[in-house]
Amino acid sequence: MANDRLPRCKWPGDDPLYIAYHDEEWGAPVRDDRALFEMLMLEGAQAGLSWITILRKRENYRRAFDGFEPAKIARYTPAKIERLMGDEGIVRNRLKIEGVVASAKAYLAMQKEGIGFADFLWDFVGGAPIVNRLKPGGPFPAETEISRALSKALKQRGFKFVGPTIVYAFMQAVGMVNDHVITCHRHPDFKKRKKR
Repeated sequence: MANDRLPRCKWPGDDPLYIAYHDEEWGAPVRDDRALFEMLMLEGAQAGLSWITILRKRENYRRAFDGFEPAKIARYTPAKIERLMGDEGIVRNRLKIEGVVASAKAYLAMQKEGIGFADFLWDFVGGAPIVNRLKPGGPFPAETEISRALSKALKQRGFKFVGPTIVYAFMQAVGMVNDHVITCHRHPDFKKRKKR
């Protein structure tokens, strides 16, 4: 895959898992409520760590957190949290684990109000991806005015580990923002140039 000579963003390096994630997922618009909840929780788990660490543990997280079904997670007991603290397949950080439970409750509260999670999130970018035109070598934003506003709105609703930098990484991951560099084969301008 890395020797396919496709031009890419530099960050996946030559790691096959990272390259597959870059080529198939990162920046592709996601509009499924549960998938968006999962990614937001994984981005929160990443706080202070590298994304590849969480990516390598993603299947363990899905197993440990019941497929990221908010209704199941919201019912976790202190005993279940203790079991998760003993699970070597995930990052064993009590605040992060408890944060997923709190966020699941916040997600369900939104549902009860009749607010779809995808609609809520995508409203912050007007319903369509923001396509940036970043040059190789940067600068690359760590947060934006929109990520700060979304972070504030999520915190007000009770979500945890949703600071503006985490939220911006989430927005990039789920395609609310396309931050592939302009020379990357995943950037829309690259596709337009190829057609000429």
